[in-house]
Amino acid sequence: MRPTDHLQSLVAEDWHAATHHRFTGDLVAGRLTEARMLAYLRQDHLFLGGFVRLLASAIAHAPTLPDAIPAAQFLALVTGPENTYFERAITALGGTVTPPAPAHPVTADFQALMAEATGSGSYPRMLAVLVVAEWCYLDWAHPHEDKARDLPFWAGEWITLHSGAGFEGVVAYLRDQLDRTWPKIGPQEQAETAALFARATRLERAFFAAALADFATA
Repeated sequence: MRPTDHLQSLVAEDWHAATHHRFTGDLVAGRLTEARMLAYLRQDHLFLGGFVRLLASAIAHAPTLPDAIPAAQFLALVTGPENTYFERAITALGGTVTPPAPAHPVTADFQALMAEATGSGSYPRMLAVLVVAEWCYLDWAHPHEDKARDLPFWAGEWITLHSGAGFEGVVAYLRDQLDRTWPKIGPQEQAETAALFARATRLERAFFAAALADFATA
């Protein structure tokens, strides 16, 4: 079994809940209200800075230039088309990017997790959080790729950003990096990496639950 498959199996219940959530089900079915999508996007946009720092740190810790290049290309996508999508979608839904929304507690917890992984100096720990963040989104979005064209752009583009051959390649690359790194680290580092993988998965599930409740405690 691949190491990333093993890590996913350890959190199977949370993984399934995060990737088959009613929130994303409503999104792909066109049932999500504009107000709920706006609240979700304003919270999700708060992850961008921390995610960019995490990805940039992973690039800096990649063992070779060929290992780093795909992540650098993905970084350009995140800071380009994805960031532009946030600005366009939030504005179209009647919101603003500036000032940013107050961080919901689960958003703050996820920001702290990314900062912890970034500051760890550990390539596998950084990869663990990146793999969860991107693989979870591929898992829920990919089966619904063909529905994107029939939805408002703020829903359809969110699906296409997280599906298709290009994004599948990003997830495959991140998983491969973690798979190849895993046997080279000791038991303690494996345990720490697995713990971050599990925490990230629980937070993905919790974030969708908070989004479904309109981030009521924010």
